Amino acid sequence: MIECTMHGVAAASAAGASSQALSNTHIQQLVEACIEQTGEALIQTHAASRADVLHAMDTVRQAQAQGQPSDLLTAVAELHGAGEDDLAIAVEALGARLAATLHPSPQLIPFAGRLIAPTAFYESFDRLHKLARALLTPVIFAEDTGSIGVASANPIAATLLAGKIQDLVSRRFDIRPFLTIARLDYPSWTLITHKHFEL
Repeated sequence: MIECTMHGVAAASAAGASSQALSNTHIQQLVEACIEQTGEALIQTHAASRADVLHAMDTVRQAQAQGQPSDLLTAVAELHGAGEDDLAIAVEALGARLAATLHPSPQLIPFAGRLIAPTAFYESFDRLHKLARALLTPVIFAEDTGSIGVASANPIAATLLAGKIQDLVSRRFDIRPFLTIARLDYPSWTLITHKHFEL
């Protein structure tokens, strides 16, 4: 099982844990935690300057406020001048930097775009589906509720979602699911988020 071990992730996942419902406010708090932790990791790994990260954070927050899911990796890559042709390479490079801050480091899986969306899981946990959409982090498989996989181009977003899934599934079914956290390449990420979240 891959635990949520990055600094601050456990605290963010625990925020509002006394409430069994995943409220809109809690979703917003987790999205904000993702933005902040991603930005901190980008600065710590020298993937982007503090000024660039702060500018990109504003861009992502504005998009989120308008109901348009956005991720800091894409915003930073675009701020660094990545065009359509090289955006995939830039986002994947940033994702690799972030993955190195996590233990164990989530691995890149190139085939996730071919996996079938776990519709029954999303229907059973509709609030988790809303959180997954906001974090641009799809659930790539759910074998009942005992084994669940999440993936994103941003491994910090995937780690946050995994922590919340563990929390909610444990509360509802009194079991601790086996969670797999993986990274997606950019084409798979855009394809699967479009399929799962109608973006």
